[in-house]
Amino acid sequence: MKRTPENCPQVLSALFDVTDGHTMSVAAEHGAYSRLETGAGARIFGRSQFEIIEDVFASGIRGRGGAGFPTGMKWRFVPRNGEKPVYLVINADEGEPGTFKDHFIMDRDPHSLIEGMIIAGYALGVRTAYIFVRGEMLPQIRRLNSALQEAYEAGFLGENIKGTGYNLDIYVHRGAGAYICGEETALINALEGCKGQPRLKPPFPAISGAFESPTVVNNVETIAALPWIFEHGPAAYKALGTSMSPGTKLFSISGDVAKPGVYEIPLGMPMKEFFDLAGGVVGDLAGCIPGGSSSPVLSSDECDDATMDYECMKELGTMLGSGAVMPFNTTRDPVLMLQTLTRFYSHESCGQCTPCREGTGYADRVVDAVVAGKGRMGDVEFIQDLADQFEWTTICPLATADAWAIGGFLKKFRSYFDAYLDKSDEKDAGRDVASLQPGGFW
Repeated sequence: MKRTPENCPQVLSALFDVTDGHTMSVAAEHGAYSRLETGAGARIFGRSQFEIIEDVFASGIRGRGGAGFPTGMKWRFVPRNGEKPVYLVINADEGEPGTFKDHFIMDRDPHSLIEGMIIAGYALGVRTAYIFVRGEMLPQIRRLNSALQEAYEAGFLGENIKGTGYNLDIYVHRGAGAYICGEETALINALEGCKGQPRLKPPFPAISGAFESPTVVNNVETIAALPWIFEHGPAAYKALGTSMSPGTKLFSISGDVAKPGVYEIPLGMPMKEFFDLAGGVVGDLAGCIPGGSSSPVLSSDECDDATMDYECMKELGTMLGSGAVMPFNTTRDPVLMLQTLTRFYSHESCGQCTPCREGTGYADRVVDAVVAGKGRMGDVEFIQDLADQFEWTTICPLATADAWAIGGFLKKFRSYFDAYLDKSDEKDAGRDVASLQPGGFW
């Protein structure tokens, strides 16, 4: 399967379709762990930790988990030579609807992640690192544990790695399957054995994270790109993509395309060209969710001029998010799509913040009423008002993500909602509002 466009280097996907690419022997044939060689010209262990951090900063790589924060800058925040240990935590709790690109890395090229963790661990002074994996990903968990065993046996993990005096242990931590644990502070709470709920910030994890110690939380894809960066140099990576969105990115595309799957493209590629790489849209394009369920939907007209980079998506009022691209054609019902999303966010709310706990459930029940033919005139405005009330009023962005999904669909596809209300049995009658209101739902 062709996963990259012409003239695009395979930074992340080179082993995705190689037989047994997940094993150390095959991965080593393709360069795995070569950056960790010692002696003259050593690219990692022969250099200072600060030089490595500055190379990551110079590459321009931004976090691939959703926020797009510059990775090198995040690393710079970590205090040095403190009394407390520094921890590295890999966020592999890939739970955003439509997102499955990290699955591929863990399943088909886990050694790129492990090598990247060794590079990051050395640069940050980490002695203990964790991979926090969504609990349902049993095949990926088995692959990671097998790859870690191979890395230990080869001397790339444990004490005195390759005679350098550097020690690093990596553990796979299986989560309990809560979407909220994709948020870094909820992930840290769950890692510690506490309830998976977000923490107030500050303090930020880089200062006080896991076990009240400095902690760097990075996405799987971010760390897996490090071996390529240190093989070819930060300038080569920065030359890919755009000036503000350097490098390549993995996108998981599903929905109404001929060849759904995971593709690696340089950031800045026109969205329509990306659709063509995935076999083209089946039917007439109606719209596209560009970055997972938390990213506001785009109309078909907006897709015409959109490019796959952080800046363009921001200008369009949406974001690349987790890299889950979901184009849909005119046979799909946007009202039913929003119903699925509001149900998801209502179900996945951790319940810690009242606006999210009550508001997302309330919005979901009103959308359900509209779909069931029990809507009333003014429900569209009411749902939007609910979303406005819980947007940016909570500790973490889960409620805000729901509000963005609601706002996007109501704005771009209003006529579909009006059609439901026009056919409603109760549009001019009294509805049992009490059955939809908060109270007794949790």
